[in-house]
Amino acid sequence: MTGARRVRFTGPRTVEVAREPVPSPDDGEVLVETSTSAVSPGTELLVYRDEVPDDTPLDETIDALNEPFAYPLSYGYAAVGVVAAVGDAVDPSWAGRRVFAFHPHASHFCADPASLVPLPDALSDEDAAMLATMETATGLVMDGRPRVGERAAVFGQGVVGLVTTALLSRFPLSELVTVDCHAPRRERSRSLGADASFAPEEVPGAVTDRFAGDGRSDLSFELSGNPDALSDALSTTGDDGRLVVGSWYGEKRVSLDLGGRFHRSKIRIRSSQVSRIDADHAGRWDKDRRLDYALDALADLEPSSLVTHRIPVAEAADAYRLLERDPAAVQVLFTY
Repeated sequence: MTGARRVRFTGPRTVEVAREPVPSPDDGEVLVETSTSAVSPGTELLVYRDEVPDDTPLDETIDALNEPFAYPLSYGYAAVGVVAAVGDAVDPSWAGRRVFAFHPHASHFCADPASLVPLPDALSDEDAAMLATMETATGLVMDGRPRVGERAAVFGQGVVGLVTTALLSRFPLSELVTVDCHAPRRERSRSLGADASFAPEEVPGAVTDRFAGDGRSDLSFELSGNPDALSDALSTTGDDGRLVVGSWYGEKRVSLDLGGRFHRSKIRIRSSQVSRIDADHAGRWDKDRRLDYALDALADLEPSSLVTHRIPVAEAADAYRLLERDPAAVQVLFTY
């Protein structure tokens, strides 16, 4: 081994790749050598742009990220690699296993084996790197509770929106439409099962024309990360409908018109975030069961088809500049 590399956010729009010795696992740890890791374009751009509230832990459910946001920091939560060494107290059968880890971008890291997800041989590294995205989409759909014959709309077709659309297309909905600013994303959305996809300037007219009845959706998802899209999603959701907000806006403020139709609409707006299982599901579901489902779905949906750029980790700073300026860069993978 020639040394370890770790991506570090050192200030607003400033990224470096630090070189350091390869760590040695403690007795109860394993050393993972990373092959690829997926960049979360929504959340990681908030970190990159310094748009995370200062008092907000990046992720309370991941030990490596359970600290308030402050530069310098490491970030990321979708690494795939091979166990290169095991501690003295670890079952030796872990050696050589291919695993997924919720860990920041790094070429080598030590971890408790209990925090790792062993991967089936048939699953490619690139599909496996999308496990966190698939789990997020699974949680969103579970919180939305789609029903037979419903009309559904998904606002935002970044990678989370696209995978959510793919999962929703498995349900017997009467209509599934999506909304996104960028034509290539709308085209991908249709290929994944959306019946139609529109630009935001076509909302609400095109959606109203598409949906039967009152011209509004029974179930809407706001996944764009754009506060303005929440107003559009609210306007297209019908009375007694459900609106699931999966976006993390960071420090961006949201302005909504709640003084008109909304007041009597009985629309239910709910937040959705992957770190918790909703109480209505908790009797039968836990995080392990949801993760198992997401792992199985990876093999069926092959989300690596959404990867648009594969970038060596040494060029990480270029990757974030690309994501910021190129909306077609749906999914970036780091290679090691």
